[in-house]
Amino acid sequence: MNQTIDIKRLGARFWVMPLALTIALTGCSAQQSTTTDTTATEEAAAEAAADESTEATEEVQETAEATEEATTSTTETFTLTRDDITVNETISDDASESHAIVADGESASYANIEVTKTGDADGDEADFYGTNAAVFATNGGTLDLTDVIVTANGTHANAVFSYGEGSTVNISNSLIETTGNCSGGIMVTGGGTLNATNLYIHTTGNSSAAIRSDRGGGTENVNGGTYITDGKGSPVVYSTADVNVTGATMTSTSSQGVVVEGQNSVSLTDCVLTASNVSKNSDKSEWYQAVMIYQSMSGDADEGEASFTMDGGSLTNTNGDVFFVNNTACTISLKGATIVNEDAAGVLLRAAAAGWGNEGSNGGHVVFNLANEQISGDIVVDSVSELNCYLTEGTSYEGAINADNAGAVYVEIESGSTWKLTGDSYVTSLTCDAGAIDLNGHTLYVNGEAYTDGSASTGTAVEFTLSSGNGGGMGGEGGPGGGGEPPAKPGE
Repeated sequence: MNQTIDIKRLGARFWVMPLALTIALTGCSAQQSTTTDTTATEEAAAEAAADESTEATEEVQETAEATEEATTSTTETFTLTRDDITVNETISDDASESHAIVADGESASYANIEVTKTGDADGDEADFYGTNAAVFATNGGTLDLTDVIVTANGTHANAVFSYGEGSTVNISNSLIETTGNCSGGIMVTGGGTLNATNLYIHTTGNSSAAIRSDRGGGTENVNGGTYITDGKGSPVVYSTADVNVTGATMTSTSSQGVVVEGQNSVSLTDCVLTASNVSKNSDKSEWYQAVMIYQSMSGDADEGEASFTMDGGSLTNTNGDVFFVNNTACTISLKGATIVNEDAAGVLLRAAAAGWGNEGSNGGHVVFNLANEQISGDIVVDSVSELNCYLTEGTSYEGAINADNAGAVYVEIESGSTWKLTGDSYVTSLTCDAGAIDLNGHTLYVNGEAYTDGSASTGTAVEFTLSSGNGGGMGGEGGPGGGGEPPAKPGE
C-alpha cells in the first residue's frame, strides 16, 4: 500500500537569525580636481593621504583582531579533566545489570563525586531499558548532577541514562568516559529527558555514541562541551529521539558524525562537527558519510519524516559524502553553516537505495533547504529517490545535480541566490529568476528540454510517494513491535 505525503516544503522552519559580527571596510580615495601645481600643496596632500591610509589600516587591523578574538571565543574547544573536578566521594558498582546511582520515581542530587561502573549486560535490556547503566533515572525520577566524573568499563554499560516518560537527568560540568562496546555517554529511551551543559565525553568502544538514544526515544538538550568518539559504529550523535545541541565541539574518528533514524531529529546550533567515517558497522551500504539519515526497519524508530538542522557552525567531512539519505523521507536545513568536504570523490548529498528497506522502494526522499549558504558539491539522486531543493537568502551553490538523470528533482532558486553548474544536470522542474543560473559551459535539462541560458522558469515541487516498506515494523525481541533480532545498524 502506498501513501502520498505532501512534502513540497515539508519541514520548512522559521529561522532565528543568529548574532553575527559584521565588518564593513570602506575604502576612501580622495580625488583632487584642483589645478594647483605647487610642490608644497602636493606634499601636504600626500602626507594627509598617507596619515589617513595609516589610520584606516590600523582601524582595519584592530577590527580584524577583535573579530579573531570573538571567533576564537565562540569556537574554542571546551576541555575538562579530572583535575578540574573536586571529588569528595566515590560510588562504585561492579555487578552485571546493576547501577551505581539510581533515581526510581524520586528526586536526588549529587555533586563532586566520582562514579565507576564495571560489569556486562545483554543488549536489549541494557540498550532499551537502561539495565547496567552507571547512573540511571526511571519511573519519573529526577537526577541533578554537577561536577561529577563517570567512568564505565563494561559491555552495554552506558554512563548516564534517562528512561521513560517523566524521567529527567540534569547534568553539568562533568567528565564522562566509557571504554566498553555498546556503551554510550548520555542516553535516553522510552521518552526520557536529559539536559546536559558543558560535558566532556569520550567513548572508545564500538557502537558507543557520545550522545545516544534507542527504542522509544525521548529528548536530549546539550549545551556546550566536547564530545569525542573513537569506535566503529560510534557516531557522536545517534538519534532515535529529538536531540538539540548548541555550541558544542563534536568529533568522530571512525564513524559518522551524526545518524538520525526514523521519525526523529537532530538540531545543531553553532556547533563544530568533524566526522571521519573510515570504518563500517554493516555491509548494507557501500558509501561513507558524515551525516546519515535512514530507517533501519528494526522497530527502534517510528516511520515518518526525519529532520537534520544546522544553524551556524561548521561541518567538516574527511571521507566520503557529507549527507546520505536512505529508506526514509527527511528535511535537511542548513543556514549560515560552513560545510567542508575534504574528500574530492565524495558528494554533498546522496539520496539512494541501500540495504535497508524493500528493494525498489527504499530510496531517499529529501527536502534540502539551503539558506545563506556558500556551498559546493554534487547532489546524487537515484531512480527510487526524490529531491526538492530550495536555495534562499543569498545562497550560492556550485555543483551538478542528478547528473545520471535518475530520480525526480525540483530546484527552486529564490531571488538573490544562485546555482553554478559543474557538470550537466537534470531536473524534473525548475523555478528561478533570469540570471540565477550560471551554466558554466554545461547543460541543464528541465523535464528533458535544455534550459535556455538567462531565462526565468516556474515549476512545481515533487510530491513524494512512499511505500509502507520505507518504515519500521520488524521490532526486536523484548521491545515494542516484537519479532526477531534487529539487524545491524550503521551507527550503533
